[in-house]
Amino acid sequence: MTITRRPFETDTDERELTFVGKSPTRIDGLEKVSGAARYVDDFDFGPDLLFAEIVEAPHAHALIKRIDTARAEAVPGVVKVVTGADFPFGFGLYMKDRFVFAQDRVRFVGEQVAAVVARDEGIAKRAAKLVEVEYEVLPPVFDPVFAATEEAPLLHPDLADYPHVPWFFPHEGTNIAHWRKTRKGDVEEGFAEADLVLEDTYEVPRYAHCAIEPHVVVSLYDRAGRLTMWSASQSPYTQRHVIAEALAPLGLTHQQIRVITPYVGGGFGGKAGVSMEIMGAALATAVQGHPVKLRFTREQEFYNTYQRQGLKARIKVGVKNDGTILAVEHTMHWDAGAYVEYGANVVNAAGLSASGPYRVPNIKIDALCVYTNLPPGGPYRGFGYSEFNFGLESHMDRIARRLGMDPVAFRRKNAIVEGDTLAYGEKMNPSGLLECIDKVAAAIDWGTKETSDDPHKVVGKGFALMWKAPAMPPNASSSSFLKFNEDGSINVTVSGMELGQGYLTVMAQIVAEVLSVPPEKIRIETPDTDRNPYEWQTVASHVTWGCGQAVEAAAVEAREKIFEVVHRVHGYEEDSLFLRNEAVRCATDPDFELPLRDFVIAGLETDDGSYRGGPIVGSGMFMPEFTSAKSDPETSQGGHPNVHYTVGAAGVVLEIDRQTGKMHIRKTALAVDAGKAINPDLVIGQIVGGLVQGLATVLYEDMRWGEDGRLLNPTFTDYKIPTSLDIPDEIIPIIVEVPQPDGPFGARGVGEHTMIPAAPMIANAVEDALGIRITSMPVTAEKVALSLWEGEA
Repeated sequence: MTITRRPFETDTDERELTFVGKSPTRIDGLEKVSGAARYVDDFDFGPDLLFAEIVEAPHAHALIKRIDTARAEAVPGVVKVVTGADFPFGFGLYMKDRFVFAQDRVRFVGEQVAAVVARDEGIAKRAAKLVEVEYEVLPPVFDPVFAATEEAPLLHPDLADYPHVPWFFPHEGTNIAHWRKTRKGDVEEGFAEADLVLEDTYEVPRYAHCAIEPHVVVSLYDRAGRLTMWSASQSPYTQRHVIAEALAPLGLTHQQIRVITPYVGGGFGGKAGVSMEIMGAALATAVQGHPVKLRFTREQEFYNTYQRQGLKARIKVGVKNDGTILAVEHTMHWDAGAYVEYGANVVNAAGLSASGPYRVPNIKIDALCVYTNLPPGGPYRGFGYSEFNFGLESHMDRIARRLGMDPVAFRRKNAIVEGDTLAYGEKMNPSGLLECIDKVAAAIDWGTKETSDDPHKVVGKGFALMWKAPAMPPNASSSSFLKFNEDGSINVTVSGMELGQGYLTVMAQIVAEVLSVPPEKIRIETPDTDRNPYEWQTVASHVTWGCGQAVEAAAVEAREKIFEVVHRVHGYEEDSLFLRNEAVRCATDPDFELPLRDFVIAGLETDDGSYRGGPIVGSGMFMPEFTSAKSDPETSQGGHPNVHYTVGAAGVVLEIDRQTGKMHIRKTALAVDAGKAINPDLVIGQIVGGLVQGLATVLYEDMRWGEDGRLLNPTFTDYKIPTSLDIPDEIIPIIVEVPQPDGPFGARGVGEHTMIPAAPMIANAVEDALGIRITSMPVTAEKVALSLWEGEA
């Protein structure tokens, strides 16, 4: 069943809600605090379990001349050694430019060239060191701007032959894997009419996801030729699909592959799509009948799964003296790494939205996805928006100050509102952006100068806006099954992932609201592709909105079946029936009350002793049928690539030590328009968690690379992430609710958005406090102190 709503219709204001808008105890809470919740590495796979170790490339760019596995194969306990020659299969989600194991060339330090399968981990590790690989080293390229030039070494000579989605535009004979162009109006005309034009470059480095649970997969290719995978994944169905396509030459089909995904210990995009899992699948086919475990170390998590892509962005903005924005030109060179099979879609998303949440008549955006010899870039919380927003929101602040305008007033004047035309020609959805701006400004006492009692310290305030649309294909879909139990409780199957965000509880609340059964009596099952229905992926902050609609549809279908059988037996018109407190009631007969547990399985008995009805089940599905990726490749006009935007604002009160550059956050506030907060406590959790993660990227995290392309700090010893000691003194979460017309009860996603404004608001606060502008992330104490000293020299 699907639910069709009229444009801009929502039922959130039509009746009082019982379970939606409340914050019940999480339905997975007891499992997690008691330790009963199990993750992939917790399962016992028996004495036949084998262990895999990867042989990794030591060079950033080289040809593979020879591989000798004889010494490794001779080690007692080694069961199998494989190389790229055993699996010459390409794969990729949006562009098939990657191989299970490297073929004739390696393109980043750490790339897998072979693997050893052995009876224990120690044997596998020792044997892997005995695999001999002869390389011919080639010149690498690490800078995306240079990599996009004709002088750069060509990393993918076969780029023109790679299958890809129709909305990618690779440039054959170059390292440009995709170039998204967005054009609206005439930027040159806009700059000519402007009173002030400001142009500068901003740089954002790479970042690691740092999920607590590392990547792990256990795969069993049984004697019947069936492949079962237990995987820590955000995308069980997408994994099955990509692996089925890649391993089709081995005779595997979708039906013969089963992906089971229990709880996942964090993802932030790093466990979306397929990365190391395809190695686990391939290795299992080489040792039929034995389960094989491949578990990445923390170091491998850093250099051989997706990373957040680096960015060099050139921004040019023209404005009138009254603050009206006339033109935005945004040119972005994305360091996409060695393979772009997922990362190119990050670039694509940024290329459609890099004008920011502003009303701009003239826009020119160029987003270039460029191959380099660093690890593959991919999805990361924010999906490109955090990266471009650092430069854009820094730039907007600078323009306001140049004009002598208050930065908040400048943003408020130009903020996009419902009905404004987006960069690609569609209209902006309903939004509470202005409310977000006003509430954050009030929360941090914007306009009031604060001081420090310490004469060496100064205080500044920073402000930034954010927006983000779910980046998803036009046919990304969700589905759900629902069934009642004998006691009136409910089981629901979905294939979205519980990553710690509270997704299962939110789905339970949606079902509870429709069927009047409290969330604690509803169980939401984690995915098993043999039994749970389809879900595209748990990414893009869309599962509350997309899967929520499928779950709501399943519940509505079950409710209609309940009303239909009650009508058949008791004669009440179906539109007079309603549910309350786990019972059917009737508007025309106040005394009528029929508990659900009395008939949702057994049915209703009639006067002659026969029964009507039977087990009540429901099914729901959702696909955003109004979207389209078809557009003019030179302008992006003509399509409808994004379903809607979630907007918000954030501000910070920052204290800085002038002698050391050390920064201390006194207060920060973030407002996000959730449409409808189905569970306010979980939205607050997203605000606090997202802000802290965003602050980590601007204040602490910093991937360092050697000249040979080797990652120098792939551990938590050298890669700083925040601890409880780094949390701001005060975090003020603000929920704004302007309903999303097609969202379940008006809800839209907020998961990624809350980290997007963190970096520019810090940079803006630094300028407010010290008068210095830092245009590259991270904005560390060292960088602030050096800038001060250089300015004073």
